Amino acid sequence: MNGRAPIQKNNLINRIVRFFRVVHLKLFRINDTPQKIAIGVGLGVFSGVMPGMGPLAALFFAFLFRVNRAAALLGSILTNTWLSIPTFILSVRAGAYITGTRYEDINRAWHELIDKFSWKSLFEVSIYNVIMPVVIGYVAIGLVIGALAYLATLLVVNRKKLTA
Repeated sequence: MNGRAPIQKNNLINRIVRFFRVVHLKLFRINDTPQKIAIGVGLGVFSGVMPGMGPLAALFFAFLFRVNRAAALLGSILTNTWLSIPTFILSVRAGAYITGTRYEDINRAWHELIDKFSWKSLFEVSIYNVIMPVVIGYVAIGLVIGALAYLATLLVVNRKKLTA
């Protein structure tokens, strides 16, 4: 072994730590009320979890609800890509539970749609049996994760502003 693996691992850990320090600093330098910052992060996280929405939707929602746009953008960027696979699985499961559909049926139909994709097959898929449970699941998971992000941000920002 040439000894490079531990150095690369430490470099990766240092980069991750530095990234979160920058996020932390940017979040606390926002000159707004803790409530508006937390709502912005919650909306951003919700937008980041939802497929196809991301940063532009986060900025739109922040503008619409008159909350902090920088916090919304930050929340969206933090969750946009790296949560894709876990949220898809959770969304399909949650959507199946909410709509009373079997998870296995949705999963099988979804994989068939992806594996044999054509525009014709997209229109042949039952919207109510496959697409609606997934969309409902994404909304439910997005709301839960967004609410948790809101609460965590509100607690942290309030605590930080009290000690500052």
